[in-house]
Amino acid sequence: MKTLKNICIVLTLALVISSCKNESQPEVKTVDVEVSKKDVAYTLDPNATYAKVEFGIDGMTCAMGCAKTIEKKMAKMEGVKSAKVDFDKRLAMVEYDEAKVSPESLEETVTKVADIYKVKDMHKVDSFGAEKKSCKADCDKACCANKTEAEKAACKEDCKKACCNGEKKSE
Repeated sequence: MKTLKNICIVLTLALVISSCKNESQPEVKTVDVEVSKKDVAYTLDPNATYAKVEFGIDGMTCAMGCAKTIEKKMAKMEGVKSAKVDFDKRLAMVEYDEAKVSPESLEETVTKVADIYKVKDMHKVDSFGAEKKSCKADCDKACCANKTEAEKAACKEDCKKACCNGEKKSE
């Protein structure tokens, strides 16, 4: 047993001695890297006129692959302040500099990602997600019945049902 212990110690010492090297300076390598404009923080033009648009996107099949890819492509466009794609609602919300970006260029960017993506119902908005809410109960009972003209007018601003907007109910 003592011999085995001595052999292990000798092998360990031999390994330590053979692996030690003289101190050497680490090698320094310089690598040229091309930097894109989006890698460098840039300031937005405070005098620019920014517009906000919302539009639907048909053809998306997943949140990570489809929606995030479209969102990144639009966000990289020069003049785009912000871009958000909501996969669940199939809705894109983009704020952009009107001098540098047009609704047509946004649509072109979406369709260039893949041929299956189609833009629909593009419209300018004052704020994102300002969608009208639905009535909690049946339209005829909740919004229109037993209300004064002023109450109906107030309801019309918040309700998206046909009867509140002065349209005939189509059911």
